[in-house]
Amino acid sequence: MKSNLLIFNGKLIGREVIQENSYLYVKDGVICDIGIGKPTHVDEEILSIDATGLYISPGFIDMHVHGGGGHDFMDGTVEAFLGVAETHLRYGTTALCPTTLTSTMEALFRTLDAYKTAKEINTQGAQFIGVHLEGPYFALSQKGAQDPKYIRHPDPAEYERILAYSDDIVRWSAAPELPGAIAFGRYVKSKNKLLALAHTDAIYEEVQTAFDNGYTLATHFYSAMSGITRRNAYRYAGAIEAGYLIDGMDVEIIADGIHVPSPLLRLVFKIKGTDRIALITDAMRAAGMPEGESILGGKQEGTRVIVEDGVAKLMDRSAFAGSVATADRLVRTMMREGNVALLDSVQMMTSTPARIMGLDKKGHLAIGMDADIVLFDEDIRVMATIVAGKLKYKKED
Repeated sequence: MKSNLLIFNGKLIGREVIQENSYLYVKDGVICDIGIGKPTHVDEEILSIDATGLYISPGFIDMHVHGGGGHDFMDGTVEAFLGVAETHLRYGTTALCPTTLTSTMEALFRTLDAYKTAKEINTQGAQFIGVHLEGPYFALSQKGAQDPKYIRHPDPAEYERILAYSDDIVRWSAAPELPGAIAFGRYVKSKNKLLALAHTDAIYEEVQTAFDNGYTLATHFYSAMSGITRRNAYRYAGAIEAGYLIDGMDVEIIADGIHVPSPLLRLVFKIKGTDRIALITDAMRAAGMPEGESILGGKQEGTRVIVEDGVAKLMDRSAFAGSVATADRLVRTMMREGNVALLDSVQMMTSTPARIMGLDKKGHLAIGMDADIVLFDEDIRVMATIVAGKLKYKKED
């Protein structure tokens, strides 16, 4: 396989501008030249791609995804991990963070074991950037589609054991108002893991305390999260209001237009802005699949759900059960329903998640950066996906 790559005749999406008639040259998986026109100094064996006016974008980074293509990470198999990575690659995702659900310890460890093997042999899909533990330390009142029988308060013996078991865990989401949640947060941060609040009924004051102790991200903002509440006739700002008021709080949103509808997409962008918003799919196994019945979580322990109207729901339709979005849909929806410019929409799917996840070599196109690239048209239809300088997906004519 040719080790070097030239993409030319495209509209390159930079940090501040979109430059037409651009080229990008890759050597050994790293961007080594960017310019206008077509370079003449490239003389080694090379794969040359005429972008034919398509956008040349940084690869999409999905920092919260559960599954896709009929697979869920909680299946606990290498096959599932590889299947999810290959599915989301087709929609422009070049890096993703496999995410768990509340479960038994046995199921969690099985999933962590599968990740360890899959990351070593994953050559055809989006790159894995570490595991995200979602739960089990949640507020039952904000459980959403999480299985309530596994939800509990933080237990030092348990979470210390989990973090000792796997070096692949990079982030953990929990409800910060629970007994023991602040001590839990401090311990997670001491291990250099990203800490996020999620499935929470916290009020503003509790979130502020949590933020001061390391909870710097709001997981799927608006979803399974408290807003303004009343207690004994007094009003209290909730986790949503806290996310807005705390300037340093990052938020991730499921920008499918359903979990977060158009008016709220516009509101969160107006207040938080490009640099504090990461777009996430929160996709379950039905992403990239026909609508109908599916399973949220592992095939053995999971919950039956119905996929309809572009979203997964519990069978009684009482709550959403994860999204079926793909990264291209997030960018498209943010533009069309959030009234956000293409440049900002792409940055929320690339440079912002890269910064939040500490990925210094990913998230934008510049000399010295990893060559994770996606080509798409005006409708954000993905035509090609490149990971580490290798063409992994090309849409058939």
